[in-house]
Amino acid sequence: MKYAMQAALLTLGLGLSACNVSAPAAVPGPAGPAGAQGNQGNQGNAGSTGNVGNPGDTGATGATGSQGDTGATGRTGATGGDTKIIVKP
Repeated sequence: MKYAMQAALLTLGLGLSACNVSAPAAVPGPAGPAGAQGNQGNQGNAGSTGNVGNPGDTGATGATGSQGDTGATGRTGATGGDTKIIVKP
């Protein structure tokens, strides 16, 4: 065969599927080690602002004020004059 080496290389390059040969499936190996832990997630967004509260109740009525002080004593009146009694006829 003139191209035996090239044919062998081509067969190896293309794999066994290029040949009309059936091969048994490989036996699966043991399970691999567990993967590394993933990165921590990002922080969540800030929450929305709360609603404005209702107005408060009206305050109670204030107490009644104290009674005022007694007023000052007035001045003495003028002395009276002569009194005339008029009798009508």
